Amino acid sequence: MKALKIIGIVLATIVGLILFIALFVPKEFAYEKSITINAPIDSVWANANSLAALDRWSPWNDHEPDMKKEMSGTDGTIGAKQSWAGEIVGKGSQTITRIEKPTLFETELVFIEPQESHGKGFVKLNTEGNGTKATWGMTGTMPYPFNIMILFMNMEKSMGKDWDRGLGRLKKLSEN
Repeated sequence: MKALKIIGIVLATIVGLILFIALFVPKEFAYEKSITINAPIDSVWANANSLAALDRWSPWNDHEPDMKKEMSGTDGTIGAKQSWAGEIVGKGSQTITRIEKPTLFETELVFIEPQESHGKGFVKLNTEGNGTKATWGMTGTMPYPFNIMILFMNMEKSMGKDWDRGLGRLKKLSEN
């Protein structure tokens, strides 16, 4: 009985410490990657200016090609929304929130499953010499106390390969 009491006190102390530390951990996270594309900005913009365009080079389709997708609104305009659902990719949506032709395409991301969170996705384009620098990224927040995971997240390890694959596809589409 004494051992159970000690184990209970130790577990409660660990949980309390984690909750206390989480009070001081930022709730925001950000991740982005860039690639130089040997094509004019207008050619790259044609592959990043709508949800359907993003879908052509999205690495998430590789994870679950049979996921269900649904579109509402007029694609390529503010307010258009694409929702997805699958066993591997979970459930969520992205809605176009900002378009600055030909330099910025921004969406609101809502993840419902496997864990609820919100964020912002974006593709930024800048002319660089004869080519275009494309930056793909996302920002988001994690609610307390789950924000403690930010201390242990390695965004490059968990997302880097997918981002590289997606940007590589965007480069190939834009250069051809």
